[in-house]
Amino acid sequence: DQPVRLVINENGQGHAMLGNSYWADQGVKIVAHIDAAHEFEDRGAQSLAGAENRLQDRAKGSRIVVPDETFEEVYRVPFGDMEIQALHLGPSHSPGDIVVWMPEQSLVIAGDIAFHERMLPIFEETITIDWLETWEEEFEKLNATYVIPGHGHPTNMDQVRRYTRDYLVYLREKVGEHLDAGGDLAGAYYVDQSPYTHLDTFEELATKNAGRVFEQMEFE
Repeated sequence: DQPVRLVINENGQGHAMLGNSYWADQGVKIVAHIDAAHEFEDRGAQSLAGAENRLQDRAKGSRIVVPDETFEEVYRVPFGDMEIQALHLGPSHSPGDIVVWMPEQSLVIAGDIAFHERMLPIFEETITIDWLETWEEEFEKLNATYVIPGHGHPTNMDQVRRYTRDYLVYLREKVGEHLDAGGDLAGAYYVDQSPYTHLDTFEELATKNAGRVFEQMEFE
């Protein structure tokens, strides 16, 4: 029952920014990382067309609205007796991914740096070795008690570590073994990912993820 005072876009993907027009019409300030804003400027029209195709009438009235303000590393917001921090910790899932950190509550709204309950997708621009470095050197240091992941129910660090950091390490190990054995891209699609078959979107994403990791590791 409180008014919305600020919108922070978690990244530059369509599902993170296509709602901006709704909030802009209500005079709400919109903030994003500079890389996310550039991503949306480049691909926003494509994202909107895809949403209109999928959602039909439910997308009616949506239009491209870029953020009012951008930042590079930290955006601090005083809210009453607490501070909210939007942090760009480093490269992770997609350009301009940020987390929203509430230190007094030991709570992080992790965006797509952390997944839980569904298999994470690895895009062409997702550099897994950089994502792991950001996780281990920055995200873990928050030592959050509560984690609201980009996908999945609110949880804790153990769970998102298991299904994000540990999955990336596992997949890279399996693809590395395949490379060491002289395997090719066609075979890489079928490296063993059986510990993660229970995750939602496994059937949709597992082979694609393996192929993209293979293509990256070939040249590391």
